Amino acid sequence: MSEPVVESMAEVRRHLADVIDRARRDGIPTIITRRGKSEAVLVDIDEYRRLKQVAEQYEEEWLNRLADEAESEGLNGSVSVEEMAALLRSAP
Repeated sequence: MSEPVVESMAEVRRHLADVIDRARRDGIPTIITRRGKSEAVLVDIDEYRRLKQVAEQYEEEWLNRLADEAESEGLNGSVSVEEMAALLRSAP
């Protein structure tokens, strides 16, 4: 992934189609700021899907490691990976 371009929301509004084309065609994300603070990132949909898949895979591997560690320690009251995932997703 290329280094992102940083633009204000006002700038992005003026040329949104170009920002989307830049993300899709060139793989360059845009960090969108509001009052100087980073608020969002616009990336190509394929990159978003890839990042989401990587995050989900990492989460699953991490939960499996936690479950394996708990099992190897013989902890009472442990929960399944599915229960653990549900608890983590519902946490604030």
